[in-house]
Amino acid sequence: MNFLKFFFGVIIAQAAAFVLILLSPTEANMTDILRLAIPLLIIALILAFWFSSISGHHRKDAVGKVKDDFAHEREKLRTHAQRAKERVVKAAQKDIAKETAKAHAKANFKVGAAFAGALGIGALFIFAQMLTVGLLAITATGGVMGGYYWRGRRLQNEKFRELEIPQKIKVIDSKPLQSKISKEDNA
Repeated sequence: MNFLKFFFGVIIAQAAAFVLILLSPTEANMTDILRLAIPLLIIALILAFWFSSISGHHRKDAVGKVKDDFAHEREKLRTHAQRAKERVVKAAQKDIAKETAKAHAKANFKVGAAFAGALGIGALFIFAQMLTVGLLAITATGGVMGGYYWRGRRLQNEKFRELEIPQKIKVIDSKPLQSKISKEDNA
């Protein structure tokens, strides 16, 4: 499209030069050459300003398109980074929950074995005719088991509440850049 604008400008300039040469006398002296050169110079100057204006508008449109493409690409990268960050956070939370459950299972097995041992000792005392000590050991073991169970449930409920609360994560903190071109356009 811009080619046609430049092409028509060149054609107009050539046509004006041709008309001026046709209107000039056949025998030319210095004043006749000046009469011919001054209008041709003015036409060339006007044509230069016209071409400069066309190229300036073309440059402005091209810069605007590049800025829009860059902003679109930056926004696309920002959303992809946000999604990737969320996926990584979710995967890390799942891994933490699995590892925590595994550690709790191991700890619960060890604590359960200790409680079973204490209950066994209490039962042994009862069979050995030490009824008071046996009942005391069984009762204490039962109370400790209940407290341990209650504390575990409370901690588990608190951790689930922490995982359920959505966390706001800011991935990229970008500020729009002010370039020389945009400052010139605003002026």
